Amino acid sequence: VQLQACGGGVVQPGGSLRLSCVDSIGALSSYVVAWFRQPPGKERHFVAYTGRSGGYTSYSDSVRGRFTISRDDAKNTVYLEMNDLNSEDTAVYYCAADQNVGAGQYVYRKSLYNYWGKGTQVTVSS
Repeated sequence: VQLQACGGGVVQPGGSLRLSCVDSIGALSSYVVAWFRQPPGKERHFVAYTGRSGGYTSYSDSVRGRFTISRDDAKNTVYLEMNDLNSEDTAVYYCAADQNVGAGQYVYRKSLYNYWGKGTQVTVSS
């Protein structure tokens, strides 16, 4: 896979954005995919995860109920729909993929993902 995250921008508090993670090679259906984010001056941490075919998803506590991860393997794309955004969501968002991170308790570990795209900036500001 060769990943590229896009769709970031500036949005007001309470607004919405949809991020896309596109695989330019066309092999994404064989990979699980996760989104991570890195706020200014802080470490990168887990946001959301989708297994192959999208049957299993997982979210961090801070975004559960506001963000939705989904995938369209025909388009080699994974999406992150973000609603009710607030200033704490301001960060660079990265997508990551791997073939061996199974659904379960370790999906949040960034060290387990071998493929990363360049990030996209999301800024929530009035």
